[in-house]
Amino acid sequence: MEINDFDQVIGVIPVADIPESRFIVLTGHSFNFDFGSAVDLPGAKVPATAEEAKRAIYCITWKMDNRPTPIYAVPQVDFAERGGWNRAANAPFATTVYLTHPGQQEGLTIPSGVSALAYTEGIFTFPSGSYVYSAPIATPGCLIIVCDTASDGAGSAGKPKATASMAAGVIGETYSYDGTNSKLTIRVRG
Repeated sequence: MEINDFDQVIGVIPVADIPESRFIVLTGHSFNFDFGSAVDLPGAKVPATAEEAKRAIYCITWKMDNRPTPIYAVPQVDFAERGGWNRAANAPFATTVYLTHPGQQEGLTIPSGVSALAYTEGIFTFPSGSYVYSAPIATPGCLIIVCDTASDGAGSAGKPKATASMAAGVIGETYSYDGTNSKLTIRVRG
């Protein structure tokens, strides 16, 4: 996802694994790390119902960081495993190694519990596969709503799609469409 222009951004904690560039709704969460540094952030989830999709005005992406690469995304482990005292000598977990910062790649999934950023009221460009394609969505001015799990399935939840009328839940409109690489630019009103 490319951020062309934005007005508002907030920090969030995903409560489930969410692919970058999905529209989310705010919710509560139970994550607490670094002596309470995450408890004041809202949780984020993809909309489960049509009513939640009407409130999905935030587009989620990776937070910026200054960590040098390679970045090792090691899952949280039990205290007894710190030092390898209760398991075999090899690491008892799977880890992801990033050679490029995750925020500089398109379409990666933000893991549950990892702090992220949620943008609204701006202009955002979505790569192919990050929106539900239809012929009308490629036309500037096309009204955009957000998919939800109940109506569109779990794989499409949070993706923008076209609508024919100015209904409740319209988040913005198509700004431009690049047919050579299938990138869709949306102006989100928030």
